Amino acid sequence: QTREESGKKKLKTLTAAETEKRPSNSVRVRAPVLPPAPPQTSLPRPLSAVAATASTRHSLPPMAMATAMGATAATYGAPIPAPAPAAFSPHRAAGGRRVRAVTARPRPLFSPRAVSDSRNSQTCLDPDASTSVLGIILGGGAGTRLYPLTKKRAKPAVPLGANYRLIDIPVSNCLNSNVSKIYVLTQFNSASLNRHLSRAYGNNIGGYKNDGFVEVLAAQQSPENPDWFQGTADAVRQYLWLFEEHNVMEFLILAGDHLYRMDYQKFIQAHRETDADITVAALPMDEERATAFGLMKIDDEGRIVEFSEKPKGEKLKAMMVDTTILGLDSERAKELPYIASMGIYVFSKDAMLRLLRDNFPSANDFGSEVIPGATEIGMR
Repeated sequence: QTREESGKKKLKTLTAAETEKRPSNSVRVRAPVLPPAPPQTSLPRPLSAVAATASTRHSLPPMAMATAMGATAATYGAPIPAPAPAAFSPHRAAGGRRVRAVTARPRPLFSPRAVSDSRNSQTCLDPDASTSVLGIILGGGAGTRLYPLTKKRAKPAVPLGANYRLIDIPVSNCLNSNVSKIYVLTQFNSASLNRHLSRAYGNNIGGYKNDGFVEVLAAQQSPENPDWFQGTADAVRQYLWLFEEHNVMEFLILAGDHLYRMDYQKFIQAHRETDADITVAALPMDEERATAFGLMKIDDEGRIVEFSEKPKGEKLKAMMVDTTILGLDSERAKELPYIASMGIYVFSKDAMLRLLRDNFPSANDFGSEVIPGATEIGMR
């Protein structure tokens, strides 16, 4: 065997291992030899979120707004969009090591379409809510009834819908109602809540002028007041010096741990049309659940004539009223004979300052002290 024949055999062996044979003909094409692929380092695509759309077929019960001058029925309006992709998406890098990579920051529950629709709707506040209303969201108490979910977090920070928290519901309602100046008062287990708000809401929140904000106000001690927040009214009182600096007409007081949908513009409009000092959002309620709410009696004009916080026994029976005044039929009114406060209030700015500083400087709670007291002194 000659050296030339041996070289031809070796060449034939190499090309057979490195070439690809086409089925249409027997021509052999040499395939390029590529280096090994590097380890996978790119982030996986996040799971897509299901888009939520507002639909008129999803009807919700009417909300009655008991004001000092009249009771007005309204329906909830602003849609709440679906959750965004999860904030953290774990994947495995080279060598099987588990890596946690940031893929998306929580997005605020803000729907530009809802704001656009509200601007074109019949609800037209003058002046606009973005400049005339200050939203104040109360961070809630210790949350003992939700334990152990609240072992290390405040009630408004309890997860909801994957990447959201309960606090996002009232914030979303505010933004979709064009209320873009929002303070959140926190106290118990507030680290998780503060972290979520700082990540989810930037400086350019609400409105087209980017002059809105969502700001956390933590409980604090001062030489004038060495105590922490003693209740809902006391929490607002301790920061009145800050709230009164805003050139607004009303304070919108909200709870940070409630799950509902509501257009606050209709609520505020009813407050202004009736020239009320305080307006309370209310719902008709059955007897079984009535003991967990503040109950009220109203006259034919919707004026609050009596208010009782979480009554029981004979006091509960005494708060029974004819709820047909709220627009219910007679049969439904028998099933829901009480008017319950939702813990949502609109205070005229001057009325809030007078009540918390002059009339009731030691009152700690809106439901059990301030609202009943305002009724007794004849506020509208």
